[in-house]
Amino acid sequence: MTTSPHDMTSPHDMTSTADMTSTADMVGVRYMVDDVKEAVAFYTGHLGFTLRTDAAPAFADVTRGALRLLLAGPKSSAGRPMPDGRVPEPGGWNRIHLIVPDLAAEVARLRAEGVLFRNDVVTGPGGRQILVEDPSGNVVELFEPARP
Repeated sequence: MTTSPHDMTSPHDMTSTADMTSTADMVGVRYMVDDVKEAVAFYTGHLGFTLRTDAAPAFADVTRGALRLLLAGPKSSAGRPMPDGRVPEPGGWNRIHLIVPDLAAEVARLRAEGVLFRNDVVTGPGGRQILVEDPSGNVVELFEPARP
């Protein structure tokens, strides 16, 4: 399923499609987070997500278009140790990928809001990208497609 890009220059002006998309039509991604309330504030305040469920401190989920992002804290069932003793933790390099129409404007807005970046803008054959970190170190890629 393809979702239309959102103009992220003002996340408060974004139209939420959460009410128009059934759970069966959504794509779910789970991120382990250190603090559920802090993660909700980050995704809703900076990246235009809408809060769907709040069961903090264990869990919350936020939506943007057809993406349902499950934010699982240390007290969630997803945070329980594995049989070999490893404990799920935030961070890593896997990431959600959000398309933005103007990467330079988006980077300037987020830097002004104090958002952390892992790198500088990288340009490749498909477009330009930068990696943002949420408060727990999970990565979100902001991507502006190359213009034809």
